[in-house]
Amino acid sequence: MATFLYKLGRLAFRRRHVVALIWVALLTLAGVGAASAPAAGTTSFSIPGTEAQKAFDLLEQRFPGASADGGTGRVVFKAPDGEKMTDAGNRATVDKVVKELSDGSEVVSVTDPFKTNAVSKDGTVAYTSVKYDVPGMELKDATRDALETAADEARVTGLTVDVGGDALQAGAEPGAAGEIVGLALAAVVLVVTLGSLVAAGLPLLTAIIGVGIGVSTITALAKALDLGDTTSTLALMIGLAVGIDYALFIVSRYRGELAEGRDREEAVGRATGTAGSAVVFAGLTVVIALAGLAVVNVPMLTKMGLAAAGTVVVAVLIALTMVPALLGYAGRKVRAAGEKRRPRGGDTSENTRKQQAKPGMGARWAGFVIRRPAAVLLLGVVGLGAIALPASQLELGLPDDGSQPTSTTQRRAYDLLSEGFGPGFNGPLMIVVDAKNSDDPKTAATTVTDGIKGLKDVATVTPAAFNKAGDTATITVIPGSKPSSVQTEDLVHAIRDQGAGIKADTGAKVLVTGTTAMNIDFSQKLNDALIPYLGLVVGLAFLLLIAVFRSILVPLKAALGFLLSVLAALGAVVAVFQWGWLSGLIGVEETGPIMSMMPIFMVGVVFGLAMDYEVFLVTRMREAYVHGETPAQAVVTGFRHSARVVAAAAIIMMAVFGGFISAGEAMIKMIGFGLAIAVFFDAFVVRMAIVPAVLALLGKKAWWLPKWLDRALPNVDVEGEGLRTQADRDANASGDHDPDSDEKKELVRA
Repeated sequence: MATFLYKLGRLAFRRRHVVALIWVALLTLAGVGAASAPAAGTTSFSIPGTEAQKAFDLLEQRFPGASADGGTGRVVFKAPDGEKMTDAGNRATVDKVVKELSDGSEVVSVTDPFKTNAVSKDGTVAYTSVKYDVPGMELKDATRDALETAADEARVTGLTVDVGGDALQAGAEPGAAGEIVGLALAAVVLVVTLGSLVAAGLPLLTAIIGVGIGVSTITALAKALDLGDTTSTLALMIGLAVGIDYALFIVSRYRGELAEGRDREEAVGRATGTAGSAVVFAGLTVVIALAGLAVVNVPMLTKMGLAAAGTVVVAVLIALTMVPALLGYAGRKVRAAGEKRRPRGGDTSENTRKQQAKPGMGARWAGFVIRRPAAVLLLGVVGLGAIALPASQLELGLPDDGSQPTSTTQRRAYDLLSEGFGPGFNGPLMIVVDAKNSDDPKTAATTVTDGIKGLKDVATVTPAAFNKAGDTATITVIPGSKPSSVQTEDLVHAIRDQGAGIKADTGAKVLVTGTTAMNIDFSQKLNDALIPYLGLVVGLAFLLLIAVFRSILVPLKAALGFLLSVLAALGAVVAVFQWGWLSGLIGVEETGPIMSMMPIFMVGVVFGLAMDYEVFLVTRMREAYVHGETPAQAVVTGFRHSARVVAAAAIIMMAVFGGFISAGEAMIKMIGFGLAIAVFFDAFVVRMAIVPAVLALLGKKAWWLPKWLDRALPNVDVEGEGLRTQADRDANASGDHDPDSDEKKELVRA
C-alpha cells in the first residue's frame, strides 16, 4: 500500500497540471449537471415491512385517486378576545378564505369548518384543511403563495391566523452564517497549526473542491434517485470535515519530510505513502460506517449514507492526488515562517537529541499519561460514564411542527390547534379496516370503533368511512395526548393488540397508520436495527484494523473507546435537547424526544470519525515500535509527531459540525451538536488520554498477534516499511548506500 501510494504521490506531483485539470473538469461537470438538473421533489418516506407502511399501501390500492401522499395545509383561525368564530363577521372571513383556496389548480378539496364540526367547543378556534394532489415539497410556488396570501388577508380583519401542515415546509437549510463561522474557525486553526497561509489554504481549497463535486453530483441526481435536501446537507457536513482533515495530515507529513532534508518530489511521495495510507484506511472505516446504514432497510437513510460515503471517497481521492499536485505548485511556501530546512549532511542525531531534550506539548502529555496510566484511565472512563448517564432516559421520536421555533407560523398553528381541540389533535391516528375477507364489513367496522372507544387516552373516534367497493374502511382516532408522548405510543400498541382478536371474530384486519404511527414504527425499526448494524460496522472495521495494526488488542481497545464516546455524546444530546440543560445557549426553543435516527446515525458517523483519529495517531506509534522503539517510547513518539495535528483536526471537525448548530431545522441542529460533542469526547478524552493509558498498561502485549493470523493477513504496510526497503534498493543501485550509516537509516524511515 505505502509503495503504491508513494508512486502515486510522485506521479501527481510531476503531472500536477494534468491532475489539477482533471479535478477542475470534474467540478465543472458536476456543477453544470447540478445547474441543469430538474428540481428535486420531496423524498418518499417509506418504511418497508412496518404495519403503518402496509396500511398506507393498502389505502393507495383501495382508495384510488384519493392522493394519499398529497400535501396538506391547515389554516387555523382564532377569534379576538370576547368574540367567537361563529360570529357573522368572522364566519364571513372564513368563508372567503375557503372559496379562495378552492380555486387553486393543485387543490383536491377544502373543508368548511362550520360544516365539518371543525370549531372548538368554546367557539374561539376553527380550522380549514386543504388537500393537494401532489406532495407538499412538489407544490408550485404560486400554490404556496395563495395559501399565505389568504392567511394574510384574513389577518387584516383582526383574526389570529396561522398555517400548518406540510404545504409550507421548506427543505432542510443549514445555517449559512454558522457554516461560514465554522470554516473561518477551521482556517484559523490551520494557520496556527501549520504556521503558513499557503499550507493552511491547501486543505480548505481541496475540501471545498471535494464537497463541491460531491454535493453537486447529489443535486444533479436528486430527482432521478429521489434524494432529499437532508442528503446533501449530510454530505456537506461530513465531506468538509474529513476533506480538511485528510489533506491536513498529508500536508503536515510533507512538511516533516522537507524538514528532514528531502527534495520536494521525494517528500511528496513519502507523505502520500505514509500519511496517505492512514487516510485510505481511515476513509474506509467512514465509508463502511455510512454505507452500513443500508442494513436498517429504510430507503431514505440508505440513500443518505451512500451519498455521504461517496463524498468521503471523493475526499480520499483528492487527498491522494490533488493535494500532492497542489504541493507541487506551492513549492516550499508550505513551510512555517522561519522554519529552516535540515541539511541532509548535517548532524541529524544531534538535532534529534535537541528535539528530545525539549519535547513538545504532545510528548510531555504522553509522558505524563505513561507515568500515571491507571489514574488517567480511571478518570477518563468514569468521567465519560457519568456524562453518558442521561442516555438511559433516552426517548425517541421524529420532529413535527411542535418542535419548530415559536417564531414560525407552523408552530403557532400547532399551538392553536392544541389549545382549541386538545394536544392529540395534531397527531391523529388513521385506522384502516380491511374487511375484504369479512362476511359483514359494516359490523366489523363498528366492532373496531366500539373497541377503540373503550381504550385509555382516546379523545375522539370518527365513524367509519368506506370505499366505493365497501370492503375497506378508515376510522380517525384523536388521542388525548400529544403525538410524541408515551401515552400516544401506548395507544397505538393497544389498538394493534385488539386487532388480533377482531380478526379472529370478524375476519377483518385492523391496521394503524398516519404520521404518528409511522413515526412510532420508524423509531422501533431503528431500535431493532441498532445492534445488528453496530455488529456489522464494528466487526468489519475491527477486521480492517487488525490488518492495519497487526494486533488484536489495539483494535479492540479502539472499538470499546468508541462505544464510550458515543454513549457520552448521546447523554449530552439527551441532557440538552430532551431535558433542556443549557439549551438556550444553542437556540433550542422546544425540548422533546430525540430524533429517532440520532442513535444509529451517531453510531455510524462517529465510529468512522473515531477510527480516523485512531488510525492517524496509533499508526505513528506502530511505525516507531516496528522500527525498534520500546512500547512506552513508541507512544511518546506517536504523540510527538501526531498529537498536534490530531488535535487540530478534531477542532476543525468540531468547528465544521458546530456551524450547523445555527440551522433553523431542529434535526440538523441536533446532528451538528451531537457530532461536535462526540468528536470532542473521542479525540480529547478517548484518543488523547484513554488510548495512551491503555497502551502503557499493556506494553508489548498491545502489539501481540497470533503467528497463524499474522501469516494469513495481507501486509498493508501502513507504517511505510516498504518505502525503507525500496530506498535501500535504490541506494544500493546507485552505489551510495552505506549500511553502517545510522544517519541514512534515519533519513529513509517512513
